[in-house]
Amino acid sequence: MKTISYPPGPKPKFPGNLLLAFRRDPTGFLLEAARKYGDIVYFKMGPQPVFLLNHPDYIKDVLVTHNRNFAKSPRLALAKNLLGEGLLTSEGEFHRRQRRLAQPAFHRQRIATYARIMTDYGVRMRERWQDGMTLDVAQEMMDLTMTIVAKALFNADVESEAQEIRESLTIAIELFSRVTLPFAELINKLPLPSNRRFYKARECLDRVIYGIIRERRAHGGDQGDLLSMLLLAQDTEGDGGSMTDLQLRDELMTLFLAGHETTANALTWTWYLLSQHPHVEAKFHAELDTVLGGRPPTVEDLPRLKYTEMVFSESMRVYPPAWVISRLVLNDYEVGPYVIPANSIILMSQYVVHHDPRYFPDPFVFDPERWTPEAQVKRPKFSYFPFGAGPRQCIGESFAWMEGIMLLATLGQKWKMRLVPGHPIVLQPLITLRSRYGMKMTLEQR
Repeated sequence: MKTISYPPGPKPKFPGNLLLAFRRDPTGFLLEAARKYGDIVYFKMGPQPVFLLNHPDYIKDVLVTHNRNFAKSPRLALAKNLLGEGLLTSEGEFHRRQRRLAQPAFHRQRIATYARIMTDYGVRMRERWQDGMTLDVAQEMMDLTMTIVAKALFNADVESEAQEIRESLTIAIELFSRVTLPFAELINKLPLPSNRRFYKARECLDRVIYGIIRERRAHGGDQGDLLSMLLLAQDTEGDGGSMTDLQLRDELMTLFLAGHETTANALTWTWYLLSQHPHVEAKFHAELDTVLGGRPPTVEDLPRLKYTEMVFSESMRVYPPAWVISRLVLNDYEVGPYVIPANSIILMSQYVVHHDPRYFPDPFVFDPERWTPEAQVKRPKFSYFPFGAGPRQCIGESFAWMEGIMLLATLGQKWKMRLVPGHPIVLQPLITLRSRYGMKMTLEQR
């Protein structure tokens, strides 16, 4: 092993200024650092050494090849206030056990059965809309994906509670913006109004989740959904045990959050991008008309909705819902000519790599043609990783892909969306990449 050495990176002009710059504009800060200093960037976030990796090979090695030398960032402990020991936050053997128990719910054949639910809820939403109506598409997509994930994975109807749940989730997620603050754990324990709002929001979400668990335990039986699997599953490879109510709560809360938040954001950004690129929108609508002929999409249509998939892929390149991955280095780790010391934080940003002109020329241009098979084979695999990779790759990736394409097709059959003039488009990088001011758009019937 080489001796520990530090790559170039931004230097603080005064104590704390890098932390302030990062909090003010996280994506801009990382993008500028990568452009200026290259594939390995070093800086300190307060007292914490941070290494930003911007090359696909380095990202693959951390997420896949040497994944056991890394743990989730300790800052993610703050997320445990909401998610407990769910798949997103748990570590080691416990995480591997929980993933084994949940994995069958995301098998290809089972996911195909969720397609009808996605289409049905999409049709219900599009029929409620009216020509000329102005609405916040970000809220609409949150409510839509939330009701779909609750029905598909838990066989629960949360439509009547959607607004309350969405507002509670927003309060909880916004608190996660504190993770970069020094003493964030201490701040969370203070009797601040924001903390009181968070605990009230968590109580609302717990009431919903525990209510779903209680109802299912009372009725029993296998309803063919994820919750049934988790209730009935026993870890045959491990201790043979099943899940407690608390473990179920943590997994359901995690899948409820992750299962709708990322897709809702991806859809919101996609509608915005389509509204700004009429030639892409026209080609998208032409495919829907040709393939579907006016009927709602089914799972059998997915292989023929090629351009719709390309649009969705490119949207997640330009505005990746999961915009950064962080890892804690467990043992000194060699990357290129440098050695990263144990207890450092490694950052790998989808936003940064997805906008790297080496892999995506004119990276801020929205161009679905980047996703033809011929174009894809010319790029390194880890130049695009919207769902992560390796043993901690998003368990719901195939669910999200299908949901995104099905909902774009279902809603796009009947509607165009036009951005309200003057509506500000500002990134809000929290756990996911939201639009800070929502997405006010006017509906235009096709």
